[in-house]
Amino acid sequence: MNLKNDSAGEEARKLADLVDYQEGSIVSRTVIDKPMGTITLFAFDKDQGLSEHKAPFDAFVYLLDGEAVVTISGKPRIIKQGEMVIMPANQPHALRATQRFKMMLVMIKSGG
Repeated sequence: MNLKNDSAGEEARKLADLVDYQEGSIVSRTVIDKPMGTITLFAFDKDQGLSEHKAPFDAFVYLLDGEAVVTISGKPRIIKQGEMVIMPANQPHALRATQRFKMMLVMIKSGG
């Protein structure tokens, strides 16, 4: 679901309220989808995750709620609500929910 066609630009909203947990699932909601980058919100139920993969762009991850293990180039890090991590371009990374968590993922696809 993309917010670009609703009133998101007209009123303040709490990011964590824009995506809901779903039992046994990962839920995502695109907030901005532009040629130069995206902002996507995710809600991970406990024990859900994304397997190791690479992306061609740096990714900024900010935890809105809960706790996750983020593994970058084989090194696991525990990230908690209010913390962030940058996953460098072309480095293998994975995420796993040690408890339910919500995150904002910002990807900038090109620079000036």
